[in-house]
Amino acid sequence: MTSSSSLAVMPSITSAIERHVLKVSPDTSVATVVYQMSAAEGEGCSLSQDDSDSRKRISCAVVVENETVVGICTERDIVRLTATKLSLLRSLSKIPVSQIMTRPVKTLEESSLQDIFAVLFLFRRYRIRHLPIVNAQQQIIGMVTPSSIRAVLRPANLLKMRRVADVMSKGVIQAPTTARIIELAKKMADHRVSCVVIVEPSVSEEAGGPVNRPVGIVTERDIVQFQTLELNLQSVTAGEVMSAPLFLLSPQDSLWSAHEAMQARRVRRLVVSWNWGKGLGIVTQTSLLRVFDPIEMCGIIDSLQSTVQQLQIEQSSPAETENPIGGLLGAAIEKIAIAQTQSQLTDQQKQQLQQATQLIEQVNSTCALPVYE
Repeated sequence: MTSSSSLAVMPSITSAIERHVLKVSPDTSVATVVYQMSAAEGEGCSLSQDDSDSRKRISCAVVVENETVVGICTERDIVRLTATKLSLLRSLSKIPVSQIMTRPVKTLEESSLQDIFAVLFLFRRYRIRHLPIVNAQQQIIGMVTPSSIRAVLRPANLLKMRRVADVMSKGVIQAPTTARIIELAKKMADHRVSCVVIVEPSVSEEAGGPVNRPVGIVTERDIVQFQTLELNLQSVTAGEVMSAPLFLLSPQDSLWSAHEAMQARRVRRLVVSWNWGKGLGIVTQTSLLRVFDPIEMCGIIDSLQSTVQQLQIEQSSPAETENPIGGLLGAAIEKIAIAQTQSQLTDQQKQQLQQATQLIEQVNSTCALPVYE
């Protein structure tokens, strides 16, 4: 077996703290916040998906008073205001950010930032995508987001073993190309989603009839930028401003493929399509982090068990494959190493981890193949 020194090493969660955040006072106008969040360059709460690009997307503003965090304004807050007030940027100049910011804000002291599991738990429990990190004096020192976590965690083996279908959301909100932007903002606000997929009717012989074919997407960030451009949101249609053409994933694609596609296109979500357009899904950067959920940490055991049985059948003809289990064993060891850093494992989970270790030993001794390719 592989020594403990060769196990996957979990990067420090503190490296996922984005130290540069957009800070504003409570009396800052919403228009000013929108302008700063729409900036093409600058430093903000959300890291660019392309690590080679120095530009950083600004997806939130932290509202600070007397050096203490009192609120947070995100793209979702701007969309909600747009949907309810029907405002253009010139009227937003009269609204202080304190009127629309989310409060109270869930924060975490840097000294309490122990591991990724604690952060993911807070994301899930409070349904948030931005976690301000503060010092002992409750002063903002940085921000952790799904994007910043994904920038420091590159678990290739784990992502290669999981399919898009495992984590995608199927409740996709759709709209036709003729829908007005204000209608899309209302859909996002009502359904608490970050995007609307734009579709148009089509006839597919393979599908046996009419389908709604995905042709574009409009996101929360787009709504913020439309405000900056002072577009007439009550007359501009989705077809005029949507991001197109779409890069479509298949449910059978690996999460690693989704990860790479997001990085290459510098986006935070991708549309999934199957059955010739009859089925639609969404996979986001937050979805990718589900592979680290402690509840799912032992999910690889079942696949290992079946793989062991299959390999025992196929081991008589090893020439047919090129180390078919190297990646699998590497993923198993990586997952177990990550799981063992969680201090609050149940007895059942500890037992499952031990079973996983035994399975790896069985595969390794049976097939006499290296753990890592």
